[in-house]
Amino acid sequence: MNLSPIDLREIDERAENVYEAIIVAARRARQINSENKIEFNALLNTIPATGSDDEAEDVTNPAQLKMALDFEKRPKPHLQALDELLEGQIKFKYKK
Repeated sequence: MNLSPIDLREIDERAENVYEAIIVAARRARQINSENKIEFNALLNTIPATGSDDEAEDVTNPAQLKMALDFEKRPKPHLQALDELLEGQIKFKYKK
């Protein structure tokens, strides 16, 4: 796993307040996570179930396992949200 620090000065250039920008990024990360969850569940419903209904057995479905691994390879929602914030793709304003 590759970790890279984020310079808060970059965030400060894009927003009036660093902490508020981080809150905006966190909210966007929650939206991305919800979208991913909906997509995952929709794809999970398209995969045919295994022949066994007995939950005592530990049977793995290869199609389901492949799909889960594909989702794990995606960038994490918080990293996507921070990238969107730094690229100026997230617009936010104060309610008055």
